[in-house]
Amino acid sequence: MAINQKSFDQVTGALSSLDRNPQAVRQRVVALEKVLERAFTVPGTQYKVGLDAIVGLVPVVGDWVTGAMSAYLIWEARNLGMSKWQLARMSGNAVFDTAVGMVPFAGDLFDFVFKSNSRNLRIIKAHLDKHHPSTVIIEGEKL
Repeated sequence: MAINQKSFDQVTGALSSLDRNPQAVRQRVVALEKVLERAFTVPGTQYKVGLDAIVGLVPVVGDWVTGAMSAYLIWEARNLGMSKWQLARMSGNAVFDTAVGMVPFAGDLFDFVFKSNSRNLRIIKAHLDKHHPSTVIIEGEKL
């Protein structure tokens, strides 16, 4: 399927209009990590799972979809100006999670335990806390 220049310009214009200030980025990545890793509580336990584990139950397609969502976190990190080392660590987490998640049954169990997006969120938060301390939030209040 070919895309014409007008359509391309509309898509890139919409992407460039995303708010890139660090506070907005923090809110987006925290929200996405919550959806992917801890959106639901397993009944009868206090264990949290998200779309990564649930959608990952769909063979191959589920892991590709959640892998793409993980790639969005890495894209946001790149836009923050994070180092290549940090981006490589985050990419490694996402690729490892996606690859192992594609293994039938064992990969599904792995998705319930290995939370690559939570690991990547910690890397992003450490960067934001160091380079943009005004974005730190404690108990729902901005410092």
